[in-house]
Amino acid sequence: MDSLADRTFAAVLFDNDGTLVDSTGSVTRSWVTWAQEHDVDPRRLVGFHGVPAASIIAAVAPDVDAAAAFARIEQLETDDVGDVVALPGVLDAVDDLAGAPVAVVTSATRGLAHVRLAAAGIAVDEVVTIDDVQRGKPAPDPFVEGARRLGVDPADCLVCEDAPSGIVAARAAGCAVLAVTTTSTAEELGDADLVVSSLADVVFEVVDGRVRVRPRQP
Repeated sequence: MDSLADRTFAAVLFDNDGTLVDSTGSVTRSWVTWAQEHDVDPRRLVGFHGVPAASIIAAVAPDVDAAAAFARIEQLETDDVGDVVALPGVLDAVDDLAGAPVAVVTSATRGLAHVRLAAAGIAVDEVVTIDDVQRGKPAPDPFVEGARRLGVDPADCLVCEDAPSGIVAARAAGCAVLAVTTTSTAEELGDADLVVSSLADVVFEVVDGRVRVRPRQP
C-alpha cells in the first residue's frame, strides 16, 4: 500500500466490467455467438478485454458491416444479464464512498452500462460511456471526461481498473491507479500504483471531503 498510503484523492473513477460487475459469462456468450454467426474463430477474441466493441470488430472482422455487428453484439449482451453480479467488495466500496465524487467510466454503450449496473444492484450517479467520448480506452478521453463531469482535476483522481488498456488510459489522463486481478494477472497490471485481488481487499474512507484507500484488516 506504500504507493497510495499517504495520498488522498478528490474523486474515484471506476471501470465497470471486471472491476465493479462480473459480466464475464454474458460477454463470452454474446461474442462467441456473434463470431459463430460470421465464421470468425472465437479464439481471435482473446486479449481485447476493456477495448471498445467497435475496435474489436474492426480488428477481428474488418470486412463485416461494422454498424450491424455492433448493434447485434450490444443486443446480445443487453439481453443476457441474468448472471451479472457485483464483484466482491464493490457494494461496500460504493457505500463507503457515499458523498464523495464518484463516476463509472466504461467502454460499454450507455444502455448496456446502465443495464449491467442495475442487474448488479449498483447505484452511481455519473456514468461515462463510449457514447460520450470520441476515443475509447486506451486513449485517456474517458477518464478525462469523468473527471470533468465531477469537476476535478484528473491528476487528483483514483482510477479503479482491471484491464491493461484501462491502466494505459488512466495513466495518460494523469490518474493514480488501483488495479484488481479479476480478469488480468498482476504482471499484466504492473503499471498500476497498487494491485489487489478485488475491492474486498481495501477500504475507502472519506475524510474532510477527500478519499483515502487503505488495506482491509482481517
